[in-house]
Amino acid sequence: MTSKTSRFSRRNILFGGAAGAVLAACTNSKGQAEEASAAQAVFADTEWRALTEEQWRERLSPDAFGVLRKEDTERAFTSPLNDEKRDGVFHCKGCDLPLFKSEWKYDSGTGWPSFWSYIEGNLATKPDHKFFIVRTEYHCARCLGHQGHVFDDGPAPTGKRYCNNGVALTFKPA
Repeated sequence: MTSKTSRFSRRNILFGGAAGAVLAACTNSKGQAEEASAAQAVFADTEWRALTEEQWRERLSPDAFGVLRKEDTERAFTSPLNDEKRDGVFHCKGCDLPLFKSEWKYDSGTGWPSFWSYIEGNLATKPDHKFFIVRTEYHCARCLGHQGHVFDDGPAPTGKRYCNNGVALTFKPA
């Protein structure tokens, strides 16, 4: 059998691998988004989980709706919260759950508000396969609103960078 007719030609293997990667990237399982975690379970019976898409659209700006409910990403360097330096707490724009203390915020240079820690129990994570690599996406544990992604390139003491969409947050000064 020649390489032109072989089922295992380099072209077929490469095409199959690329097709599999595209399929994995396009698959966004609802089951994954609702994957049970301790953080999510605490808030499972709240009214925030019962809101319809239309109710969310009425409550949020189009940009906030896109990020929080459709897992969009805002453009870098567009959030006024990048420059927020006062003492206070950053809350989920969807349901007002406190997520980050201002003392955990730092300038990561990425163009999004970044934090090295979060308020325990108020975030839930899931794997994100959208860009051909696995990243860790995090959501508000109460309303499941998408916030951003967490990376292992942050400062001490955690080494984490919670890279948040500013449009998904509100800030309440101390």
